[in-house]
Amino acid sequence: DPYYRFNDVVYRWISLDNWTYSRTFKTPFDVRKWHKVNLVFEGVDTVAQVLINNITVGRTDNMFNRYSFDITSIIKEVNFVEVRFLSAISYAAEQSRCHKAYSIPPACPPPVQKGECHANFIRKEQCSFSWDWGPSFPTQGIWKDVRIEAYNRYHLIYFTLTPFFVKSAQQWSLEIESIFDVVSSKPVSGLVTVSIPKLQTQQTYSVKLQPGEGSIVLLVNINKSATVETWWPNGHGKQTGYNVTTVFIMEAGYKIEKFSKAYFRTVELVQDPIPGSPGLSFYFRINGRPIFIKGSNWIPADSFQDRVTYETLRRLLKSAADANMNALRVWGGGVYEQDEFYDICDELGIMIWQDFMFACALYPADQNYLESVRAEVTHQVRRLKSHPSIILWSGNNENEAAIASNWFSIPYADRGVYIKDYVMLYVKNIREIVLTEDKSRPFIASSPTNGLESVEEGWLSQNPYDTHYGDTHFYDYSNDCWDWTLYPKTRFASEYGFQSWPSFSTLEKVSSAEDWSYTSNFSLHRQHHENGNDEMIQQIGRHFKLPQSTDPIKKFKDMIYLTQVMQAQCIKTETEFYRFSQSEIVKGEGHTMGALYWQLNDIWQAPSWASLEYGGKWKLLHYFAQNFFAPLLPVAYEDRGVLYIYGVSDLHTDHQLTLRVTVHIWSSLEPVCTLVKDNVTIEAQSAVPIYKEPINDLLKRCRNCTRKSCVVTFYLVGKDGLHSPTNHHFLSSLKDAVGLEKAQLSATVSQQGSIYIFDLQTTAIAPFVSLDVGSIKGRFNDNGFLMIKKRKVVVFYPWEPTTVEALEKSLSLTSLMDVV
Repeated sequence: DPYYRFNDVVYRWISLDNWTYSRTFKTPFDVRKWHKVNLVFEGVDTVAQVLINNITVGRTDNMFNRYSFDITSIIKEVNFVEVRFLSAISYAAEQSRCHKAYSIPPACPPPVQKGECHANFIRKEQCSFSWDWGPSFPTQGIWKDVRIEAYNRYHLIYFTLTPFFVKSAQQWSLEIESIFDVVSSKPVSGLVTVSIPKLQTQQTYSVKLQPGEGSIVLLVNINKSATVETWWPNGHGKQTGYNVTTVFIMEAGYKIEKFSKAYFRTVELVQDPIPGSPGLSFYFRINGRPIFIKGSNWIPADSFQDRVTYETLRRLLKSAADANMNALRVWGGGVYEQDEFYDICDELGIMIWQDFMFACALYPADQNYLESVRAEVTHQVRRLKSHPSIILWSGNNENEAAIASNWFSIPYADRGVYIKDYVMLYVKNIREIVLTEDKSRPFIASSPTNGLESVEEGWLSQNPYDTHYGDTHFYDYSNDCWDWTLYPKTRFASEYGFQSWPSFSTLEKVSSAEDWSYTSNFSLHRQHHENGNDEMIQQIGRHFKLPQSTDPIKKFKDMIYLTQVMQAQCIKTETEFYRFSQSEIVKGEGHTMGALYWQLNDIWQAPSWASLEYGGKWKLLHYFAQNFFAPLLPVAYEDRGVLYIYGVSDLHTDHQLTLRVTVHIWSSLEPVCTLVKDNVTIEAQSAVPIYKEPINDLLKRCRNCTRKSCVVTFYLVGKDGLHSPTNHHFLSSLKDAVGLEKAQLSATVSQQGSIYIFDLQTTAIAPFVSLDVGSIKGRFNDNGFLMIKKRKVVVFYPWEPTTVEALEKSLSLTSLMDVV
């Protein structure tokens, strides 16, 4: 396994070598009967020469492009095909050397990443040269389908569906674009029939295809008497799609039938003035409704893309939806994801913020490079634009910020040339193509950006992190993450996060016994973020006692557990801050309408910012996300000695609810006092203050509690069965808590149909109760919780067949006081 221990370094020689893939094949048809025969590669990674029968038919230099080579005059009955690859590392170095006029930083990744240099000089997955969460495996090979196509007159290459709502006519229309390769020297005419039975819509068109790359654009008006159900994000409605049949009957009776799905939804990125606040809003309206974006950032699911199966994608994306997420950002240092990824997002209602594949670097803008990028962008937009899940195109990750904040120490006198290249690449090329190819979605040039304000400033704002415009990325590892005042009251938080370690069962698969300590060579080797392991210890130490066990493996497991507790609690605090800021402006800041934490998934088994481990196991953070992204949630924070509780709602209607606030002393499962506030109005899609009380009054009211001896829990409940998760607010660091006892936790496991029931019992209040069933694949319905009742029933959803015996055998129960 390339992921085993130190193999990323041991196998480095593979990517420094050049590799050739070859085979002999018989042509299964009579080659003389066809006017045109193409060899088509959906994806080649990356730099290669393609030969058939020792004749070069073409070259490739872009992993993200589709290549079609004309082999009509070369193909025989028996053929020898070769794809001769060049080392991506040598190619990138050579390209950088040839760019003599000025350097294009960064040259190399920081040493801690153990990576390769000049990734920005090759159109290849940027993180395959290493990242601060991933290894360097600069692969060479055929990473997508390869096929031979033979045809006579014409052949359909791209077929896309784009919905538009025509306001003046109050009617939906569907734009169908078909792009053909037309072989005949004369135009080809014929008929196209489009039918959408569910919408009582059928239309026939006379069309004519021009020789060369011929395209047909059809506008299908949807029958006004049919009710169109729109596509909604997860949590806001259904993801209805309609079957569309398109039949092309062209000259010579050759018929093409396309079966596809059409989804109807509109998207707007709203950047308007806000009363009482300088700057502009930055939020998404779907089908005319403002939607608070809840989710995370997606990175490649594996260094080896062919290991990413439909099941892998389905499990990760379903886990996102199950945690109440409605959006993911496909980050610009990875790959444009496979078709199935977007199909699953369409089906689950996960909106996609789609970056183009440029990240954390400056890039060349010479003619050859731009031509390659233009082909890449055209191909990807055509391939992907029919997906309702994609709501935004974004030019790059952090490259506006890189120039604005001068990450690469460029002398001021030289800035001009880099700014010119930046505008040339993202505005004059990428943006131009996107606007030509797809008029149905917004485009921004970078993230973070100031949106329209960046445009005003010539596409490069002075401070892309300005909270009054656009989106922000925010990381702070040195201050106390429980302190909400650190966080930017931004319009949109598109990246923020904290690291943790994956579970022992995940690490165990790629390590050996000598690696199982927090300070082992292995633990250091896997940490690609400078000082990352120390930063986690420092953050943990603010609120928790560090493990002191003399048993090295127990100490390692305790550390892993604490990193996950810390990460979950930190990101909970930050996300709740973003959610309760959505309806208010404080000192000119607020109206936060998006929270996408960094990051959803992992590329290998290592410490990272992810909430899902490599293999799909949920970290405690992912269980917390299920709660902090809940559609209805009470959120507490303290400001100058006063406790505030907000009611946060993504629901489409107002609700009259009851707020229950309970205070426990740490030493007893019996609450010391409960406050019930009835008729609390929770307004639709907003965050409103519903309760406030000075902490001192609360402590007095509750039998002389102190900050250290008590904890507050609260939830919202309605008469109609509506129920929020139970949230908690700590009044002090848990390392200072008084009265916390080591709880005896026990569980009995039983089967109920296809799920398993864990009946949990405790002898004392137990913070951060974690159930772990090792490498048995599946997830619980709740985990990492504060247990304040003697009993709790937890459900386990298996992802593969298992048994009560296997679960009992693998189960380990941990809570905070088990860490000694």
